[in-house]
Amino acid sequence: MRVGVALGSNLGDRLENLRLARHALARISGVGEPLLASAVYATDPVDCEEGANEFHNAVIEFAYDGDPRVLHRQMKTIESALGRPADHGRNVSRAIDIDLLYAGAMEIQNEGLKVPHPRMLTRRFVLQPLAEIHPDLVLPGQQKPVSELLAGLDHSFTVVRLTNDWS
Repeated sequence: MRVGVALGSNLGDRLENLRLARHALARISGVGEPLLASAVYATDPVDCEEGANEFHNAVIEFAYDGDPRVLHRQMKTIESALGRPADHGRNVSRAIDIDLLYAGAMEIQNEGLKVPHPRMLTRRFVLQPLAEIHPDLVLPGQQKPVSELLAGLDHSFTVVRLTNDWS
């Protein structure tokens, strides 16, 4: 199955944090090629504490042969290794944020994991990089492709392409 993952960072060396997370994800058992990666975007913080730094965000997609719940647990381990403790508050500045956006056509709804990610459809900083790598993707439970969902979002939120080269 194809899996989409959002990466974000607004503390420390944000670009390096994204690179480290990308490389760690690529080393997980069951992750395969091709790995598609959007550009990195600078985005305003959403629902964070006052004075929070802008985020660097990107989306990657890769083949995955395994259980998405196992992948999600491994993603949390990577976050911890990169400086985000398990008890880190929601919507607080962070060195790394790794979110499982979708896992093929699967729908998972439990207390620890919701796939497709429930807030991705309202987040320009997720849909814009996703539309860059997979504009025709129709997510489970949706009728429109990602590019159309993006077009329907509020354009007042700042999302600026920073770099294509972050491998």
